[in-house]
Amino acid sequence: MPFKIKATLVAFVGDEEKYPCHFQYNIGDEIIYDGEQYIGRVCPAILGALGQNFDRMYELGPRATGPGHYFPFWYAPPSVKDPSKKQLDGLGFSSVFQTHIEPQYNMANLIPPNAYQWPPYKGPVGKEITVMCPDLRTAALFVLEAIDLADKGYIVPFFRRQMLIMHKVIFKQGIKVDDILNEFTENEQLEAYPPLSVEIIPPLMDEMVLLAYMEIKNGQAFVTDKGIKRLEDFKATLSQEEIRLLNL
Repeated sequence: MPFKIKATLVAFVGDEEKYPCHFQYNIGDEIIYDGEQYIGRVCPAILGALGQNFDRMYELGPRATGPGHYFPFWYAPPSVKDPSKKQLDGLGFSSVFQTHIEPQYNMANLIPPNAYQWPPYKGPVGKEITVMCPDLRTAALFVLEAIDLADKGYIVPFFRRQMLIMHKVIFKQGIKVDDILNEFTENEQLEAYPPLSVEIIPPLMDEMVLLAYMEIKNGQAFVTDKGIKRLEDFKATLSQEEIRLLNL
């Protein structure tokens, strides 16, 4: 199911003092897409790139990665030309076993953080989804992340089904995933859209697992404290009649 996405301004990679941001962004500014609308100020210069990446992350959430995230060269150190090594590597380079520290406004700072280090960085490199202002004098850099399940727009009925699944599991922590459908009466399964089935429950749960609202261990489902809080926040948006009809 789709996700709610947030873009956060984390840095000006360029020289913001010499070339100030004319949209007057500040570090920490946020833009959220909830499945229906943008919340926050969106500069026209990043609108296209932001929309394209929001669309991808809306569908993939935490599964989305930056281009080339899986490339092994992120974990190789810098190199120098060395024709004497051609018979070894096929091209002729020698490794430089150190991390180059470039000046603050060097173009090399546009690469993913922690790339080309020696010793290699232990965590993933190039995984973050980022959007950068095309004015590279200032180069406002936004990092995108999935922060929640999308709960607005056409996805609302599916989001409600996810909340109801969590509600059922909370009262039977450790229930087998294959048995969750049986916790709903036939009327609860079929009256509301989308109808519940053994096919639709796993993908509905997958996204909740990705956001740590639920855990699945050995085929058993558990709702986390984070999930319980999310369900309570959802219930707080409902009328008493909705709570009654949904059996919450």
